[in-house]
Amino acid sequence: MQTSFQAMTADIMTHPLFLALRDCPHHGGDNSLYIHSVDTAKCAWRLARAFHMREDRVRAVTRAALLHDFFGYDWQSERHRRYMSRYSGWKRLRHMHAFIHGPHAARRAARLFGLDERQKAAIACHMFPLAHMPRSSEAWVLTLADKLVASKEMGETVGWHAKALCRRYVAPGRAARSR
Repeated sequence: MQTSFQAMTADIMTHPLFLALRDCPHHGGDNSLYIHSVDTAKCAWRLARAFHMREDRVRAVTRAALLHDFFGYDWQSERHRRYMSRYSGWKRLRHMHAFIHGPHAARRAARLFGLDERQKAAIACHMFPLAHMPRSSEAWVLTLADKLVASKEMGETVGWHAKALCRRYVAPGRAARSR
């Protein structure tokens, strides 16, 4: 029997700390960390079904995908900038958000939602190749889903900025020429 996306994720989707992700911007435009996480989880759920994964693995990858960016800090804040200023050179690079948020999210999600080792490992390595190589089917599906969703979001953001530039620079010039 196939379990629905909602049934697999209801406890996470209604948790106050997860709902707080609605206020965290992500990948530019009008996107939030909440929207990104839900879209990634839905994509992972569809991919796992398409790859004919067992039901327990579909559930595992869906829940891991929902929590893959549940790191619990504002990486664009002044506080995070001060944290980063303690490091320089190679150490600074290794402590950048893209490299550290996977393991942070895995620890935080495991503490609150009791994830198994495969789910924690999938979350920790979802930033491959900036993180270590995925070692399970759940990790590969999560990594693929995140890349697909992030690419779509970044494309939309670039389009959003391009339209804004056109409205700012191109549209006024056309109005002046048409007079």
